Amino acid sequence: MHFGYFDNAATTELCEPVRQAMIRAMDCFGNPSSLYDLGIHSQQLVESARRKIAVQLKAKPNEIIFTSGGTEADNLAIFGAVSARKRLGNRVVTTGFEHAAVRNSMAELQRRGFEVVYLPPNTDGTVAPEAFEQAINQDTILVSVMQINNETGAYLPVERLSRIIREKQAPALLHCDAVQGFGKYSMVPEKCGIDLMTISAHKIHGPKGIGALYIRNGVRILPQLFGGEQQNGLRPGTEPVILIAGFGAAVDALGNLRENEQSAARVKAFLIQKLSELPDVIINSPSLSSAYILNVSVLGLKSETLLHFLERDGIYVSAGSACAKGKASAVIQALGYDRRRADSVLRISMSRYSTVEEAQALVDGILRAQQTLIHTKK
Repeated sequence: MHFGYFDNAATTELCEPVRQAMIRAMDCFGNPSSLYDLGIHSQQLVESARRKIAVQLKAKPNEIIFTSGGTEADNLAIFGAVSARKRLGNRVVTTGFEHAAVRNSMAELQRRGFEVVYLPPNTDGTVAPEAFEQAINQDTILVSVMQINNETGAYLPVERLSRIIREKQAPALLHCDAVQGFGKYSMVPEKCGIDLMTISAHKIHGPKGIGALYIRNGVRILPQLFGGEQQNGLRPGTEPVILIAGFGAAVDALGNLRENEQSAARVKAFLIQKLSELPDVIINSPSLSSAYILNVSVLGLKSETLLHFLERDGIYVSAGSACAKGKASAVIQALGYDRRRADSVLRISMSRYSTVEEAQALVDGILRAQQTLIHTKK
């Protein structure tokens, strides 16, 4: 592990069990759809990983559809759901600070004539259940909400939404982008009333390029890709066996989720304490937020300037979502921060491997940046 790597919400380093599983899978080159033994062996690797993911979600293996990642899973859920339900209504409800994979999909739905309701966050970065109660009506065919905000770590009231949908007698499916929560927190989609749930491997020390969509049995969505009969035709194409094997190994290697969370929480608490002692540092994450994400503003220093200063010492953080490619954070804009605070945002994200010693190095690096860069500017 790199010393001082605090951008785990963007991606994580492969853990060794995943690396070894993928190396072994490289020798299994048969097409999983082929009927002879080489293909059957590949198919067994695919189905083994599917079962492991299903066990983690307390779901059934046939409810797991592999995709190329969280973005494709979000797109399949959103466009697949509205395509299947467009005769039942025209309204879609989401929040104003979703991941780009959801946010830009919603913009496309608007261009296609759907009514999309964006619920703005409160000052603490959350959205109250009451806001969903007002927005969901009998014309609503989809509600899409992330479990944990990818930039602030704020929790969203996903568990309440299924009940609200039923009370409103809406024909809506409930989609949850759980990319930042899967493998870190126990979440049972069936218990929460979730119809569709997005997960990804590379946030839990698995490989990039592989994700999955949970589709509750009985829920009908329409395919958005067309080809062969793989995965019941819902996501056609030859399965990437090596990546899928890595995904399964990443789930195998998770360990005790509660102990992992406690470890990350200790690092986060240490960072909050130490950073709060520095001048002009504001904690942006709500007090009740994911143990794995801490969003702060270091006033007087541009985010990009600070992250490159830290990079020189082998300390890695981000200025927001990696998918934004350096553009202003839509999440921070939605929170309504003033320009000075928004321009100085850092997202610090932990993994189960993060340590207090690494956190101290980060704090020391920020202090050096304040002493060096702000003094130089003066």
